[in-house]
Amino acid sequence: MAYKETHNRLTDAWMQIVLWRERHIKESTFMVFLALVVGIVCGLAAQLLKTLIHLISGALTSHLSETTANWIYLAYPFIGIIIVTIFIKYVIKDNISHGVTRVLYAISQRKSRLKKKNMYASLVASSITIGFGGSVGAEGPIVFTGAAIGSNIGQAFRMSPKILMILVGCGAAAGIAGIFRAPIAGMLFTLEVLMIDFTGATVMPLLISSITGATVAYILEGYNAEFFFSQSEPFYTSKIPYTILLGIVCGFVSLYFTRMMFAMEGLFGKIKHPYLKIPVGGFILAALIFLFPPLYGEGYGAINNLLEGNNASIVDGTFFYVDRNSIWFIAIYIGAIILTKVFATSATNGAGGVGGTFAPSLFVGAMTGFLFAYCLNNLDLGIDVSNKNFALMGMAGVMSGVMHAPLMAIFLTAEMTGGYNLFLPLLIVSTLSYMTIKIFEPYSIYSMRLAKKGELMTNEKDQAVLTLMKIDNLIEKDCTPVKPEMTLKDMVTIISQSSRNIFPVIDDDNNLKGIVLLDDIRNIMFRSDLYRKMTVSRFMSMPPAKIEMQDSMDKVMKTFDKTNAWNLPVVNHGKYVGFVSKSKIFNSYRRVLRHYSDD
Repeated sequence: MAYKETHNRLTDAWMQIVLWRERHIKESTFMVFLALVVGIVCGLAAQLLKTLIHLISGALTSHLSETTANWIYLAYPFIGIIIVTIFIKYVIKDNISHGVTRVLYAISQRKSRLKKKNMYASLVASSITIGFGGSVGAEGPIVFTGAAIGSNIGQAFRMSPKILMILVGCGAAAGIAGIFRAPIAGMLFTLEVLMIDFTGATVMPLLISSITGATVAYILEGYNAEFFFSQSEPFYTSKIPYTILLGIVCGFVSLYFTRMMFAMEGLFGKIKHPYLKIPVGGFILAALIFLFPPLYGEGYGAINNLLEGNNASIVDGTFFYVDRNSIWFIAIYIGAIILTKVFATSATNGAGGVGGTFAPSLFVGAMTGFLFAYCLNNLDLGIDVSNKNFALMGMAGVMSGVMHAPLMAIFLTAEMTGGYNLFLPLLIVSTLSYMTIKIFEPYSIYSMRLAKKGELMTNEKDQAVLTLMKIDNLIEKDCTPVKPEMTLKDMVTIISQSSRNIFPVIDDDNNLKGIVLLDDIRNIMFRSDLYRKMTVSRFMSMPPAKIEMQDSMDKVMKTFDKTNAWNLPVVNHGKYVGFVSKSKIFNSYRRVLRHYSDD
C-alpha cells in the first residue's frame, strides 16, 4: 500500500511538471532542451554498449593462441546465442531483431512510439551476442536503443507525434555519434537511412543530439579516432581510374551482400521451430569463425590491422598461420572472408542473436578495398596503389551501397579514421557504389522489408503522408447492407431510411456480392408493379474495384485513380467491412499534410 501511495504521489508530481511545461514553454522550444538530454543519455548508452562488448570479448579471447587454430571458437557462438534466446524469451518477451527496420516501422506505422523495454533490451542482447562472437554490429542495436530513449523521453512529456519523430531521430543520431565519435555522420544517418524530413525544425535538434553524443564519447574515451589510420602514402589524381573501378566493384559487392542477406533470412524464415534455428545458425557461425577468426564479433581488430598495413595478421589463430607470407594465399583467404561474412551475419541473427549489418558492411568494405589494391599491386601490371587507402575507400563504398547513404558513408569513414585527406576518392567510391546498386535495388537493406509492404515513410512528402494514413481510419460504415433476395419494395423502404446513395449487397456469411447505386434504379423505384417481381440480385452491379484491408494507402490511391470511382467497398478476405470515399481520403490527406509540414 505504501509503495502504491508513493507511486501515485510521484505520478501526480510529474504531471504537475508536464502541465507547467505545457503552459509556459512552447513545444518547439522545449524540443531543443530534450534533444540535449537525449544526446547525453544516448551517448552514455553507446559507451556502455561498447564497454560491455569489450569486457565480454576480452575475457573470452585474450588467452587464445595466434599461431594455431582455437577449437573454443566452435563453442562460444552457441553459448552466446543460447543466453540471448533465454533473455529475450523470458525477460523481454518481444522480438527485438532488425533494430533499424523496427525504428523505421515505428516512425511510419506507430506514430514514433517505442516500448520502454527497448531502451535496454537490444543493448544487453547485442553485447552478449557480439561478445561471444556473433558476427554482427553494435550500431543497429544502439540506433534502436537511442530511438527508444528519444521516444520515451518525448512520451513522458506528452510531446506530439511530430516532435516524437524528431526525438526518435535525435536518439538514433546520438547513438551513432556516440559509438563512432562521428557527429556529422550521426545526423546524416538519420536523414538518409531513417529518412527524417530535412527541415529547419529537424536539423537543429539532430545536430545538438549528435554533437552531445559525440562529446560524451570524447570525454570518456579521449580524442583518438575509432580506427587508427595514418596516411603514409598520398593520393594522386593518376589513381582516380582505379578509384572509379573500386566504386563499381563496391556496388556489386553491396548488391551481393544485400541479396544474400535476404536469401538467408528467407531460409531461416522457413524454419518454423525457433529452437531448431539455434543449432542450424550456431553451426554455420561457429564453423565460419573457426576457419576465419576475423569474422568473430564486429571485426574491428581486423580492420585496424589492414589500415596499419599488418596484412599477415589476417590468418592469425588459424590452421593457415604457416601460410601468412604467401601473397596469393592471403588474397584467396581475404576473398573467402568477403564472401562468407554475410553468411556469418545472417546466421547470427537467424539463430536468435541480436545485432546489425552496419559493422559487417564496414568490415566487408575494408576487405574489398584492401583485396582490390592488393591484387593490383601483385599482378605485375606496373600498378602501385596504397592498400591502406583503398581499404578505407572500400569501407565507404560498401557502406554507401548497402545502406543507400553515400553522404553518411563518406563522413562516417572520414570521422572515425581521421582520413579527411582522402575526401575526394571517398566521394568518388561512395557515389559510384550507390549509383551501381541503385540500378538493381531501389531500397536499402533496412528499408526493403517495409517498402515491400507499403509501410515505409520516405523523404518524398506525398509518399510520406500516404504512409502515415491508415485505411482502417477512413472506412465508412453507415451504408445499409441489403441481401440479394430482397425485393424492389424492400429496397425502396431502405432507401427512404438511409442518407446514402450506395448500398452493399451481402449474403448470409457477410460476403460482398455487389452494390446497388441509387442512380441505377431511379427509373424503376417508383413503379409499384415491379415491387414484387424485381429482386436486388437483378439490378445490383459489381463495384469497379475492391479495397482490401491490408492494402497500403499508396495502392488505394492508385485504385481510385485507375477506376475513377468516388466510393469503393472495403473487404477483408471477401468479407464486407465498409466503404472508403475519395472525399474522406482527401480531407485526411490535407489534415496529415498540414500537421506533417508544420515547422
